[in-house]
Amino acid sequence: MSGINLTTTAAGLPQAWSSRLLGRVGPACVKVLRMDGLTVEEESHGADEALIVIDGRLELEVAGKHVPVRAGEMYTVAAGTVHAVRPGSHGTLVIVELAHD
Repeated sequence: MSGINLTTTAAGLPQAWSSRLLGRVGPACVKVLRMDGLTVEEESHGADEALIVIDGRLELEVAGKHVPVRAGEMYTVAAGTVHAVRPGSHGTLVIVELAHD
């Protein structure tokens, strides 16, 4: 398998906030998506998830607190923690989470 350009892959997705599965590492899925400045409603998951900003900025709200995540940074959301995306998030985001069967 050849390398994957994360920024180019995210930019080529048909719509923002629609992730593309890049591969699996053990039980985890690695996905990429394009952020477009719009919000994403509150959600929580049954397992931890890692959010890695490749370029741009992710504006999170985690348990009622604003958490900015900049390019080159990673934020881990603990299982069961309510989080949402605030306005202004833009760029390329990689998500690592357990696979959903």
